[in-house]
Amino acid sequence: MRAGALLVCALLAPLSLVHLPAETARMPLDEVEAGMQGVGVTVFQGAEREEFDVEILGVLQNGIGPKRSLIVSRLVGGPLANTGVIQGMSGSPVYINDRLIGAVSYSLGSFSKDAIAGITPIEEMVATDASAATEARRRPGAGFQLPVTANALATVVRSVFGGSEPFARQPRDIEAFGLPLPEASRIGTQLRPIATPLILSGFSPELNDLWSSASRMGGFVTAVGGTMSAEAQEAVAGQRLQPGDAVGASLISGDLTMAGTGTVTMVENDRVYAFGHPFYNLGPARFPMTRAHVTTLLPSLAISSKVAEIGEVLGTIDQDRPTGIYGTLGPGPALIPVQVTLTEADRSLDESFRFEVVDDPLFTPLLTYTSLLNTFISWTRSVGPRSYVVSATARIEGQPDLRIEDVYSGNTASTAASVDIANPLIALVGNPFEPVQIEAVDVKITSVEEPRTATLERVWLDVDRPKAGDQVPLRVLSRNYRGAELLKTIMIDLPAHATGRLQLQVSDGASLTQQERQAGFRDEAAETLPQLIRNLNDTRRNNRIYVRLFRARAGAIDRGEPMPALPGSVLAVLDGNRSSGGLGRLRNATLGEWEILTDHVVSGSRMLTVDVE
Repeated sequence: MRAGALLVCALLAPLSLVHLPAETARMPLDEVEAGMQGVGVTVFQGAEREEFDVEILGVLQNGIGPKRSLIVSRLVGGPLANTGVIQGMSGSPVYINDRLIGAVSYSLGSFSKDAIAGITPIEEMVATDASAATEARRRPGAGFQLPVTANALATVVRSVFGGSEPFARQPRDIEAFGLPLPEASRIGTQLRPIATPLILSGFSPELNDLWSSASRMGGFVTAVGGTMSAEAQEAVAGQRLQPGDAVGASLISGDLTMAGTGTVTMVENDRVYAFGHPFYNLGPARFPMTRAHVTTLLPSLAISSKVAEIGEVLGTIDQDRPTGIYGTLGPGPALIPVQVTLTEADRSLDESFRFEVVDDPLFTPLLTYTSLLNTFISWTRSVGPRSYVVSATARIEGQPDLRIEDVYSGNTASTAASVDIANPLIALVGNPFEPVQIEAVDVKITSVEEPRTATLERVWLDVDRPKAGDQVPLRVLSRNYRGAELLKTIMIDLPAHATGRLQLQVSDGASLTQQERQAGFRDEAAETLPQLIRNLNDTRRNNRIYVRLFRARAGAIDRGEPMPALPGSVLAVLDGNRSSGGLGRLRNATLGEWEILTDHVVSGSRMLTVDVE
């Protein structure tokens, strides 16, 4: 009986397959008229493409710019009577008489009784891809400040990606064919790109909420998903991507998943056209193009959505444009592997997390930041004081490694650590000097369930009458949060030419930086990529005590280069030439600098006067 049922299913299966033209014949926009009947193709469940009916209502022109048009249609069939236009349908191809007219891409807001959709003409999609092929692929980094709250991240997404814009902002922008102008104007100002489901897997509820609030501003809706099961991948293994198939644009893969999903519009000579509207509207891009599997539909009175899973990489999405995303079948792009190792001695915990993020000026640091923060929140205690010992390395092709070694303590330690790792990445990928290829990021975190803070209390020299050229021991006494004394000793070299009254400043990094700025120092600006990496590696850390020997001698700083202890005649000349810019005055001349490594976050500053014979 079971064998007979399987035989019947096998015989009926070919009859249920959607007929697709062997070659992509296209219908120009000027041939599309109101009243035409067509057929669309999409996946409602699993990986099987299904048809739905399309009725052309008219054409809107010039709404989002000159020669930008939208075909207004009514969608009927399958589950659409109950769901309306479905998030994840973006890119579904529509054919009239076996000729492709475009991609379902816009919907008529929420709570619409009819499935009214806008179709991006295929000729506009192809023309956009062709005109973009000659553009440079390198984009400048987008500036944003870390840490990011939900509101701040939403602002970043909205400012960088533009958000879900209507087809037309004002009724007078619309020219219509086949629709009365008042009706066309009303529809045009309400049509918006269909929200792209953004699959998140492995993220904590806090990070899910963070991305959900930000995504809504960018025309996305977050959805629970993950990676395709082995059975689902085996069922489609070896099959070429076809129009109507579900497709993904991956941002993170591995132990964490983040990807947008939509539908393939056309495949021609291994070139894939999808979505019919932008993903993030980044222009040149390097995202993995993946297979997607629709787990189920999520009906909603507001607007329904596909719940999907991400599968194997099928190629590279290299263009993200107002009329769609475009890529090529074949190998995927190079991604940046990130490994995070978390050790907790208190709980005998030793976990490693591996994921890959896209190589992109904005997404690389932003996704690394949120992924690190997610690790802290998911695997360590988020309430109460805590300490983290962090060692991070970013390997850069053809350049020295970027290294961060520090200690973070307190209620905001996890956020501070994530920020200090991600901020240098922002500086690197957004640098104005040359493109940067980050080969890998490796982060090691040791978590301790107690504060590791210390306060600087006292400093002294063990020599009563130091002489120029001597090496003298400097004692530095700190006290940790429990009150225990922490004594450190460092040898100070007194310059042979330095006599008289000198000053020894012993301080934490933040206090020293602030005092230097008040004294006239300016941050040294890098002029090359190696200089930038050196400056980032030399950034003052929380777990160090900094010692500076100086004397009160006037000087200057010119374009970031300090010139201490200048004669009065030279200072007068420099003061007379301040109009050239980049010139500042110094009140002190630095004679030596040292640092003391600790395993605590140190705070405090002390000044010691030394009379050198």
